[in-house]
Amino acid sequence: MRVALLTTDSRQHYGTFGEPLPSFGAAPEALLQGFAGMPEVEVDVVSCLQQPVEPTCRLADNIVFHGLHVPKRGWLRSGYSGCIHAIRKKLRELQPDIVHGQGTERDCAVSAVFGGFPNVVTIHGNMTALARMFGARVGSYGWIAGRLEDFTLGRTAGVFCNSAYTEALVAPRARRTWRVPNAIRAPFFSPAQAAPPGDRCIVLNVGVISARKRQVELLDLAMRLRRKGVEFELHFVGHADPHDPVGREFFAKMKDAESLGCARYLGLKSTKELIALLDSAHGLIHFPTEEAFGLVVPEAMARNLHVFGARVGGIIDIAAGVPGAELFDHENWIGLANALTHWVQSGFPRSQSAGEIVRERYHPEVVARRHVEIYEKVLGRARTAA
Repeated sequence: MRVALLTTDSRQHYGTFGEPLPSFGAAPEALLQGFAGMPEVEVDVVSCLQQPVEPTCRLADNIVFHGLHVPKRGWLRSGYSGCIHAIRKKLRELQPDIVHGQGTERDCAVSAVFGGFPNVVTIHGNMTALARMFGARVGSYGWIAGRLEDFTLGRTAGVFCNSAYTEALVAPRARRTWRVPNAIRAPFFSPAQAAPPGDRCIVLNVGVISARKRQVELLDLAMRLRRKGVEFELHFVGHADPHDPVGREFFAKMKDAESLGCARYLGLKSTKELIALLDSAHGLIHFPTEEAFGLVVPEAMARNLHVFGARVGGIIDIAAGVPGAELFDHENWIGLANALTHWVQSGFPRSQSAGEIVRERYHPEVVARRHVEIYEKVLGRARTAA
């Protein structure tokens, strides 16, 4: 089977066009790690970029990357017409059995639909729901992404939904859906790098500093609990823009939190560095207002951290049946504070079996095999109909 996987090269996302090799978001990267162990599957990864890069490179014995240069005029404002044209041309050259568009955030899903081959789409972020939730103005990125998502979902053979929440949002607009979780990158299943300190409770929060992730509110919570004598440190990992209003407020409050000794900002970390931080911590707090999946939650569980989360989106699916996972209504700050206090005062224990459960559900090989099963069903129906 030959699969064309359309996804975003992180060099486009971060503007790092000088990097010699492509890189991808955590979920597509993990899926590719699963495909790399399946020699019967040939994968062409196709990405559009606004600056020229090395057009082709081999990522694994059965995986080849193709970078397509598309000038800026062919992107968002044109409905990604330049990306659609470039990808359609490349697909005619590659002749895949099936095309898989990874996400509706950019060009990938709509390019898959117009590619001229049997196609499916994965939803990573629910763009229509987010546009509605945050009141995206007409003509803005969020508004356009939501409209393109609506257009795309009814025109693909089916949609991979990473949670029950996503499936409920997608099903009314799609021909067919499949519930398939995001995979977790293979290094998160490696042996622990170090034991966490026994005398100091460390809790992590991982994600872009934003209104939706609510790190400002978590800082307020940490400071309130410290003033009440609850001893733990909340360490934040992720990108923070000091020019963004949320970023400015976060850094202003961080000064007060640091003076109390209850919080630190660690910035962006590589995968290896993040795993080391998870291994040196005891718990994770992830308390967003909306979340399609929440990849950081199973990543933390894979390292056996105790998890405090909001009962929203994919976090509900991830936490089901996993020891050491406590969820609360996303506005139940009192419940979260009480549970955190009790856990800290009980000696802040880590989970003993979460990692085993997460491996069975989210290992790259497990998720990649499920993808191939669905591809075969899609192609089987197409061939029968012909």
